[in-house]
Amino acid sequence: MKILHTSDWHLGRSLHREGLLDAQSAFVDHLVETVRAERVDLVLVAGDVYDRALPPVDAVALAHEALGRLAALDVPVVITSGNHDSARRLGFAADLIATSGVHLRTDPSRLHEPVMVGDPDGDVAVYGLPYLEPELLREPWGLPGRSHRAVMDEAMARVRADLARRGGARSVVLAHAWITGGQPSESERDIGVGGIAQVPASTFDGIDYVALGHLHGRQRITKRVRYSGSPLAFSFSEVHHTKGSWLVDLGPDGAVSAEFIAAPVPRRLGTITGHLEGLLRDPAHTDLEDRWLQVTLTDPQRPRAAMERVRTRFPHALVLQFAPVGRVPGERCAPDVTGRSDRQVLTEFVTAVREVGADPAEQALLEAACDACAADEVGA
Repeated sequence: MKILHTSDWHLGRSLHREGLLDAQSAFVDHLVETVRAERVDLVLVAGDVYDRALPPVDAVALAHEALGRLAALDVPVVITSGNHDSARRLGFAADLIATSGVHLRTDPSRLHEPVMVGDPDGDVAVYGLPYLEPELLREPWGLPGRSHRAVMDEAMARVRADLARRGGARSVVLAHAWITGGQPSESERDIGVGGIAQVPASTFDGIDYVALGHLHGRQRITKRVRYSGSPLAFSFSEVHHTKGSWLVDLGPDGAVSAEFIAAPVPRRLGTITGHLEGLLRDPAHTDLEDRWLQVTLTDPQRPRAAMERVRTRFPHALVLQFAPVGRVPGERCAPDVTGRSDRQVLTEFVTAVREVGADPAEQALLEAACDACAADEVGA
């Protein structure tokens, strides 16, 4: 059986205010074509279909289009809710939608009910585990603690109890969680504190294939336990990621082999560091001119109109950071405000941040702002 494992679509998300819906639409085109060209038998989406619980209408429209096109290929699709999704909203009318071959698994109380998929080699039981919030399930499930491991252990106990009744059927589990050994990026939402968010891979022992979501980089935890990662980069910490989906071949005896299918890249990411004038003139940076960029300036004094000047050469620069040479990282001005006027404090702050004082026009603007704030306080 050929299985396409994907996750973390995050429809509706942006990259530092740069809209990604067109890129997400291109990924849907790629996904549908991959299913058709590779003759995929089963599609898995392991959580975070949307980027937030109340997604924008154009994101919902794209999800509707994607599922409609997959259903038209007559290929079963199993989707679970992630920590970014609203489980209740994503799972609306799930039983009715299932008649089209799209199976939404968002209710923890039903996670032991598999989607049964058959091929010439027999049955495959597909268990979709939605994101499981320990605090919400601790009391109803009688958990011994509030950790993600406790809630996942209980979920898998329920899965195994059902699987034992399936007469040797092969097994697939979708889970949205942070598995020990998995490497996070900067774009996942934290789901716990310290080590309580992590779940050991051994929790899934005995399952033929585990399709993970939540972490945004593709990862092979074990041969049978993998993250597909997100189809697009959502932070500059993912600059070296290859995005896409796992094409998994599940053999008649449960043996697993997998090939990674790269997704289209809307625009490459890049990071660059140096003095502003050097960045604008150095021909070595020509290949970065068309990328989404994170730029770190090391000028000893903060250049004026820095982003505007950066974009004269790098029009797709999205993030501008300052790391002046010789300054201790994280060092900030903490002026003594005792006995100083608002104008003095503000002026000293600007000087400390830029290491150069405000010019006459800027000083006049700062003073006008202070006066306006003072007038508002009097009027209040």
